[in-house]
Amino acid sequence: MPDRLSNLISRFDLQARVFSDPSACGVDDAVSHDGAGHLHLLRAGRIVVTGGAIGRQTIDAPSMLFLPRPQSCRVDVGAHNPAELVSASIAFGSRDENPLLRSMPDLLVTPLNCVPSLDAVQQLLFAEALEPACGHHAMVNRLVEVLMVQMLRHAMRKQLVDTGSLAGLADPRLGKALTALHSDPSRSWTLEDMAGTAGMSRSRFAAHFADIVGVPPGEYLLQWRIGLAKSLLRRGRPVKLVAAEVGYGSASALARAFAQGVGLTPTQWLAQQRG
Repeated sequence: MPDRLSNLISRFDLQARVFSDPSACGVDDAVSHDGAGHLHLLRAGRIVVTGGAIGRQTIDAPSMLFLPRPQSCRVDVGAHNPAELVSASIAFGSRDENPLLRSMPDLLVTPLNCVPSLDAVQQLLFAEALEPACGHHAMVNRLVEVLMVQMLRHAMRKQLVDTGSLAGLADPRLGKALTALHSDPSRSWTLEDMAGTAGMSRSRFAAHFADIVGVPPGEYLLQWRIGLAKSLLRRGRPVKLVAAEVGYGSASALARAFAQGVGLTPTQWLAQQRG
């Protein structure tokens, strides 16, 4: 099967920024002011994570915690038994742009012993964080990005998410169709094309897609194209070029689809984003 994750990761420019000390104690209040989520890597000790959407969670085994959406998150670390903790903000597009983020729960906890491939990377991360050298910030940020990709692989392989694009990508048949949609959004896709890519009849494909992904194939394609258009517009791409890249023959066709999905034209939406 073709690479199911790389297209999404490259489209939305995964970026990590480490902001905590690896031998933490006390309290860390992580609040997203830039639309980013958070990742916390606990190597030893105990932490209590509290947030509006996740309630109160006590973690006392080595784990990676991913909060994909912006939210206020309080991390309490025992003062008498300091935890070994690295935290980072994770920018990965916004929820309405990136289908991976839409499919994730408010908190995903991955025990480190469930993913042996994390071991070498997290050891290198903590070693670099404890004894910074030249290029320290670039090194730890890139290592956290590697951990993120490994976590997504694990969640997909073990089917830890039961709906949305990540669940669809984990499905042997739907994964082929979704990968094709993500790779070539400019193609004039029909239901027959998508079903053929998955090796299914149109009716079975449409029903299975809606059951696993949570929306009909046509609606998912619209969401994907509009989300991608938002990402490109945010980077300064002209509307006419964006329209061609995401499968619309003209700026006016994109504007109609945008109005259907967002309730605004691309120009109105961009002006709103800029304040």
